[in-house]
Amino acid sequence: MNNKEFIALVAERLDTSIKDTTALMSAFTAELSSQLEDGSNISISGFGNFEVKKKLERVVINPSTKQRMLVPPKLVLGFKPSTVFKDKL
Repeated sequence: MNNKEFIALVAERLDTSIKDTTALMSAFTAELSSQLEDGSNISISGFGNFEVKKKLERVVINPSTKQRMLVPPKLVLGFKPSTVFKDKL
């Protein structure tokens, strides 16, 4: 399912226009992104938890050249589904 199909299904279920649903989804994803960029964890009841995790700096070795490289620290997004969501699957 792509974004257009998803918005059409949500619009049908909410009995709203596709334009209004697109605006709603854009606002939702913008706020979600904004909160995650600030380092906040987000918990959506019945769905799951989004959290920003920090990966530490590490050394990796290229298997073909045996060259050691330093991978800088970075932030990654983690998602843990709720038990209610897992049970539905």
